[in-house]
Amino acid sequence: MKKRRSAIPLLDESGTALQSRPVRKRDPAQPNLPFDPMPKRVEPCLALLRPTPPEGPEWIYENKWDGYRLAVHIEPKGVRIITRGGHDWTHRFPRIAEAARKLGVGTAILDGEAVVLNKEGHSDFGALQRSLGGRGGKRASTEAVFFAFDLLYFDGHDLTKTELAVRRHLLQDFLDGSVGAVQLSEEAHGDGAELLANACKMGLEGIIAKHRDRPYRSGRTGDWIKVKCVQSESFIIVGYEHSDAARGGIGSLLLAARQGDSWVSVGSVGTGFKAPDAEYLRKTLDKLKTKRPVVPFKGKNYVFAQPTLIAEVEFRGWTDDGNLRHASYKGLREIQDNAAVFDVSDSPVR
Repeated sequence: MKKRRSAIPLLDESGTALQSRPVRKRDPAQPNLPFDPMPKRVEPCLALLRPTPPEGPEWIYENKWDGYRLAVHIEPKGVRIITRGGHDWTHRFPRIAEAARKLGVGTAILDGEAVVLNKEGHSDFGALQRSLGGRGGKRASTEAVFFAFDLLYFDGHDLTKTELAVRRHLLQDFLDGSVGAVQLSEEAHGDGAELLANACKMGLEGIIAKHRDRPYRSGRTGDWIKVKCVQSESFIIVGYEHSDAARGGIGSLLLAARQGDSWVSVGSVGTGFKAPDAEYLRKTLDKLKTKRPVVPFKGKNYVFAQPTLIAEVEFRGWTDDGNLRHASYKGLREIQDNAAVFDVSDSPVR
């Protein structure tokens, strides 16, 4: 059995780990809340992309994980693991489900991210994809770890209307010290700009800032802010540039983003995929061929495809005409979670 890796924590300038505040014991005088029925699903709160982190004592910070957003539902009859798009993936993450069953709680809904850690303790999206057998794969991941960062329901009580500080306190109360397949996503306190700089220096994805006094509100409300070291988003593949010289016959992938209810071109990506990736993409995109491109692309040797495959792409910014700069392909996301496709209407950074 492989030794399970630990996530690398955010560090301050002296190299000291910036961990959560010590867990406080529950107040026995706290009044009991009325029983609330457990929801079948809670639409997730999503983070807005911003170029710089917000500052002030009302904000807490966490590591930004590079994996799959999941909700773990713990019930007396068992555990359900639900994707961001609302699909049941309990069978894809059996180790996480087993660890959740052993937490010793009657009912709970944990919000968090499933990741695979590399040897440096960083979340590795490509490794997660491989552990699941790639896009459309049926493999169950035995390597994934679930980092919980919010608690939406606990012990018969709906917590979504309570402020984040209370939800985090309860989450820490029963997850602190857990080192198995379900762990606590530690929060850090300090200057947001310094934390971001340290995260980037450590090679992390970025940070998330969350307003400690806000309830849990679904959608992109601005209560949560994400700031990335290197930008990475999901884009729809609308075709490819054929090349006899390139491995697999793909010179580059043609990409589009959402713009409200329509699509807009964001350029192409021609690096990052290996020969097996290119061969799979070519074969799959050829089955999706269409003579009518979803968005206009001018050039020779273009093969257009129906907007079905979702690529995770790392890039360094945007050009003046709205294309990705220095883009690199990271892998495919599952089609069930097409809500994750980048929407340029939501981003002031583009």
